[in-house]
Amino acid sequence: MPGWVQLLVEIFRTGGWVMYPLLALSLLAGALCFERAAFWMSTHSRGRVRRLAKITSRLRKGDVAAATALADSDASVYGRLAASLLGSGEASREALEALAAEQIEAIRPALERFAVPLSTIITAAPMLGILGTVTGIIRSFRLLGGAEVVTDPALVAGGIGEALYTTAFGLVVALATLFPFVVFRSQADRALGRLEALAGVIVACRAADAAGDARVQDRDSAALRSSQIS
Repeated sequence: MPGWVQLLVEIFRTGGWVMYPLLALSLLAGALCFERAAFWMSTHSRGRVRRLAKITSRLRKGDVAAATALADSDASVYGRLAASLLGSGEASREALEALAAEQIEAIRPALERFAVPLSTIITAAPMLGILGTVTGIIRSFRLLGGAEVVTDPALVAGGIGEALYTTAFGLVVALATLFPFVVFRSQADRALGRLEALAGVIVACRAADAAGDARVQDRDSAALRSSQIS
């Protein structure tokens, strides 16, 4: 068995039972962070960001058909929102704004996925470490307060080692989860901002198209009335 494996086994034995729930939390945090990292690397890849910029550019130029084609071929959260709004039958600005808000709220859970478990791990890991500290100190004082005189310092050192190892491991798990969690939160905030900006551009474009169609209809109606009068 390699030396570092033996060291880890010895640390776990010294740390006591609290090390095992801490190990479970660390494995869970690693799996959740891996999933979130893969999601954000895919969502905010260069290709996806460029496609979002192209969709916005086409909409600002009034080329709804090209923007719709780009949105339909984009499986990201931005493509889903754009395809939903561009393909809706709503015409009024108020209805489009309500639909955009509804769609963004529907997308929000995908952006904030696993935020609660990660924040729970960040909070629970140090508390479990403190629990191990308390149990280790209780173990040491129980030995010192016993009827027999303690002649072997290693017996007391076992409780102190349990207290120190669990505290250190709990802090390591919490810190190792905290930094990715902050990055994921910032990515979610950025994505929500981009979704709101995209929705604003789509609503403005659709409202402008609707206003233009209304003007055309009014002009045709006026021409028809004038021809009937003449």
